[in-house]
Amino acid sequence: MAGSKGGPINRSLGHVAVAGAAMLFLLLGHITIVQAFGSQALNADRRNERPLIARFGHPRGDILTYDGTAIATSRPAGGGPYLYQRVYRYGELYAPVTGHLALYRSTGIEQAQNAVLSGDDAKVKVRSLVRDGTAEGADVRLTISDRAQWAAYQSLKATGVPGAAVAIDPATGAILALASYPSYDPNAFTTFDRARLVETARRLRRAPGQPLLNRALHRAYPPGSTFKLVTTAAALASGEYEPDSLVNAPARLPLPGSSSGVRNNPACRDTRPTLLYAFQVSCDTAFATIGLQLGQDILRDQAEAFGFNAENLAIPVATTPSRFPSAMNRAQTALAAIGLHADRATPLMIAMLSAAVANDGVLMRPYLVEEVRLPDGSVINRAGPTPYRRAVPATLAKHLAAMMTTVTHAGGTGTGVAIPGVEVAAKTATSRAVPGAEDNALVTAFAPADKPEVAVGVVLERPGARAADVASIARAVIEAALA
Repeated sequence: MAGSKGGPINRSLGHVAVAGAAMLFLLLGHITIVQAFGSQALNADRRNERPLIARFGHPRGDILTYDGTAIATSRPAGGGPYLYQRVYRYGELYAPVTGHLALYRSTGIEQAQNAVLSGDDAKVKVRSLVRDGTAEGADVRLTISDRAQWAAYQSLKATGVPGAAVAIDPATGAILALASYPSYDPNAFTTFDRARLVETARRLRRAPGQPLLNRALHRAYPPGSTFKLVTTAAALASGEYEPDSLVNAPARLPLPGSSSGVRNNPACRDTRPTLLYAFQVSCDTAFATIGLQLGQDILRDQAEAFGFNAENLAIPVATTPSRFPSAMNRAQTALAAIGLHADRATPLMIAMLSAAVANDGVLMRPYLVEEVRLPDGSVINRAGPTPYRRAVPATLAKHLAAMMTTVTHAGGTGTGVAIPGVEVAAKTATSRAVPGAEDNALVTAFAPADKPEVAVGVVLERPGARAADVASIARAVIEAALA
């Protein structure tokens, strides 16, 4: 009798148990799904304070120049849920390099090296926990030279003209200077006041001169006559030209299939100069003619050997690719051979042209981070210079270097880059993005020519009467790097 009474009860309890188990299974499954697939979205949700509290809850690693100057550090925030705040010394000077760390986004080295700076990198986390049981960020020491960076930025700023300058050690690829003007103060983004942060971002986005734009890495310009390095390299590599070969340089070259033409600059008076002389005084029609003779495929192959059309170059900050166009007609090919039409190069690329020539034709991969070290000084990662491209054979690079030195001698277009007592190799240029626009001014150079230590690329946007300042900037950066 008791058993018969207990039967329905046991069955009910069984149903409850099954239902409970099912709900528990669903709950655990939901939690698992959220943790496995939804955590990233939850962390990214601006209503979720936990990731922000964690990000600013401990000191972040410092960013230092090669000379050891701390240009980004953490300090106590002085109240509120966020314990530490980022501070940038010499903010405008180094902003194109450091970028900034704000509540909801980061840029520059702050973004590219976030894992080691924050301590989230596995190697940093393990080493710091083993050492003292606490997680902390590692310091990032850059390749940037205090002296070269100061010279680059202050020289740009003195012109009052938007532009950029990059300096590279040709033997290693280490970036010695990376400056962009106008710049901004990264400290403006370290506030925890959200309304103020939004207003700051809006103001700087609308500011004249686009101070948030890193022109050195993220704006590409028509390279103009600096591209004649590429065209000359292609001509010499073809075996059909030597530096003393005579080339056609008419006063005006009609463009095939077009009513327009290319004219020489006034300094190019000889209609049948040597290739060396045409390079020294920058005869546009000579190099347009060479481009027509070589054809677009040979020019493109040579441009890509220097690094044009390369995707995903990171230093480790991402860079905008420099471009040499495809599918051109003959008129466009002639213009592309003198750095016009759709040719585009970043100031970094302009510096890389000289860096490749200076290093016997081998372009080293450019990089910004020299080493990563823990607060106790132990190094956990050190840069290893690596070849990036074989731009030209070594013998051809020597020809190009010798030709570039004539540009800074009397009669050349780059005498403004010359330094007493130092042989400087250079190529200067003017270019415009669209017909009727003002010219940009550019220079690529390296020094000393016989034993190169620094290669530079400088661009000034529409400088007008201050076009000659581009050479002065290049000279100042070279002198600072060699000092």
